[in-house]
Amino acid sequence: MKSAVRGLVASFSYAGAGLGYLLRSQRNARIHLVLTVVAIVLALWLKFSTVEWAVLSLTVCLVFLAEAFNTAIEATIDLLSPDVHPLAKIAKDTAAGGVLLAAVTALVVAAFLFLPPLLAL
Repeated sequence: MKSAVRGLVASFSYAGAGLGYLLRSQRNARIHLVLTVVAIVLALWLKFSTVEWAVLSLTVCLVFLAEAFNTAIEATIDLLSPDVHPLAKIAKDTAAGGVLLAAVTALVVAAFLFLPPLLAL
């Protein structure tokens, strides 16, 4: 039983290390984090409903997931193909495109969530 607990603790530790690496090494992840804090403060001020908080949370998570997967894909490609290769470029560009899509979606969701109450002030 103790080894199962140690294994669980280790898996959380590895996940935390991955998130730490993401925030230390990826400028865009740090930008997303700052914008997340701004969104949370604004949502608190606007007294978001439970559903609005759920939508905001899912949207924030979508952007960080996309950034994490992009970072993992880029690291894997760099390991497997240290030289420039057209397929490596496609993989990296496609992963970056996924992050862009998530970020644009987050902006659209933010407009739906924040603009109506802000314009009503």
